[in-house]
Formats: sequence, C-alpha cells, structure tokens
Amino acid sequence: QVQLVESGGGLVQAGGSLRLSCAASGRFSSIGAMGWYRQAPGKRRELVATITRGANTDYKDSVKGRFTVSRDNAKNTVYLQMNSLTPEDTAVYYCAASYLGFDYWGQGTQVTVSS
Repeated sequence: QVQLVESGGGLVQAGGSLRLSCAASGRFSSIGAMGWYRQAPGKRRELVATITRGANTDYKDSVKGRFTVSRDNAKNTVYLQMNSLTPEDTAVYYCAASYLGFDYWGQGTQVTVSS
C-alpha cells in the first residue's frame, strides 16, 4: 500500500512560480514511475509530467520549458517546479505513483494562477 501526500499548492500571480512536492509513505520496497496530473473545473484529468525511477521524464507539450519534474528516490518524493505560470495552469494537481502494477493517487493540491 502506498500513500501519497502533496504539498506546495496555492495562489500565485501570472508569471510566478510554485513548487509542488509529493511524498510517498507506506509498506513498499521501491516505487516505479511517479508523476503529476491536473484537473481544471469542467475538464478531464490530464497528464502534466512523469518521471521514471531512472529519471527519464515526459511532459505535456504546453508545460515544456516551464515545468520541471524531479524525484528523490531516497526520500520517495517527487517534485514539480512550475515557472512562468499562466491562468490556464489553474487546476487541482494530483500526484501519482506506480507500484507492483497498481496506480496510487494523492488527494490533490489546488493551484490557482491569477491574471
């Protein structure tokens, strides 16, 4: 079982930055891929960025060059550095992790970007 807890969301002006963190806890040996998804009001949840245990990354096209995903395997933590934020980035951001074929989700953290 894997529990994920996100932190770091909040309100920021357009052009600003935020850093999200997600810490995994529970009974596990080593977590596989981790990532971030987001869901804006009235929209479907979408992939933002993923990172494998070996640090291979993938990004949604609209965040490339602005967002950076990273992880600390020793701390079982994944991060999302978000720069040059726009109002279109406003959403609930969810952390996700894969372990033994199952996907686990955090409770989400709100990111609001004002214009």
